[in-house]
Amino acid sequence: MPAYAPLEPTFRDIRRIAVLRGGGLGDLLFAMPAISAFAAAYPDAELVLLGTPMHAELLSGRPGPVARVEVLPDAPGIREAGGAASEPVDDFVARLRRHRFDLAVQLHGGGRNSNPFLLRLGARHTVGSATEDAAPLERTLPYVYYQHEVVRGLEVAGLAGAAPVDLEPAIEVLDEERRSADALLGPLDGPLVVVHPGATDPRRRWPVERFAHVVGALLDDGAEVALVGDPSDRRIEAELASSLGASGGRLHRLAGRSGLGETAAVFERAAVVVANDSGPRHLAQAVGAATVGIFWFGNVVNAAPFGRGRHRVHLSFTTRCPVCGTDVTQVGWTADRCEHDVSFVDRVDADAVLADARQIMARTSPRRGTPGAPAPRIRVAG
Repeated sequence: MPAYAPLEPTFRDIRRIAVLRGGGLGDLLFAMPAISAFAAAYPDAELVLLGTPMHAELLSGRPGPVARVEVLPDAPGIREAGGAASEPVDDFVARLRRHRFDLAVQLHGGGRNSNPFLLRLGARHTVGSATEDAAPLERTLPYVYYQHEVVRGLEVAGLAGAAPVDLEPAIEVLDEERRSADALLGPLDGPLVVVHPGATDPRRRWPVERFAHVVGALLDDGAEVALVGDPSDRRIEAELASSLGASGGRLHRLAGRSGLGETAAVFERAAVVVANDSGPRHLAQAVGAATVGIFWFGNVVNAAPFGRGRHRVHLSFTTRCPVCGTDVTQVGWTADRCEHDVSFVDRVDADAVLADARQIMARTSPRRGTPGAPAPRIRVAG
């Protein structure tokens, strides 16, 4: 079986596996191929994800390798405080220790905070990545920032003898989510283009006027356009809709009106998705939608789709903050982040994005845009 690194021997008598992966929606999706590898290598084990409320919303009740999600407590480097009060860390650890995990997996970064947290669970075996100053696990992979997150996760899986079975995340859309998406969209008179103009990090946001150029042209082509996002994206959605003016009822404003599952179903119907490098773009990819993404070039290394038949990537090669000149290629623990939240991707050409969107729409399978169209998966041949 092909692998990204030599496979270590599997562990014996594994019945319960805990996988630590907090962060955002994209972080979870990057971890899914590794989770699938663990499920295939240890088919009799219960696999528990230690994740966030968002992860629980997406995965609970959904077919897949994760049996359940345990919501992480607020703790530095594990989960940032926000929203309702979380379970105290000591209570969470004590409760999880009673599960007597056989294997605990750290897919949560370099390990400065996550490795000590994982070790507190008391699992018989531990694997994960680590920077030089992180607590060592039983089997450890050096953490080097510039590596695709999917590949990093698969290398960690290899530490436990789990070979790859998927190279891209795949999420199954439920029939009830499709029905909800149909109700939100109503009857469609043209191919559906889904657009996510937001991003948690302002530096990843393409200017609204560039999105307006693309969306306006696609509306003129006869497409129907759905704008998606969470409640924090409503301001950007409003700016974009205002700049487009009248659209004959073919612009659907869905930001904050749909849950993750319904949004996944909207993506599944799309002829193409145009988006910043963001969790929603990664979700669109996971349900099989074709995408045109706008990326800062450093994030391409860690997060871009592998293929170019269904996915197009437009890169900005900004290496220094446009305001203060700080080198922005040194990330995370290697350099302090400057305080400026200007776009790093504003030089991406709108006509080039439009051309790729049109080309993908021309090649999209006739089944796209139909509820229940299957999501293609990139699998590793045995």
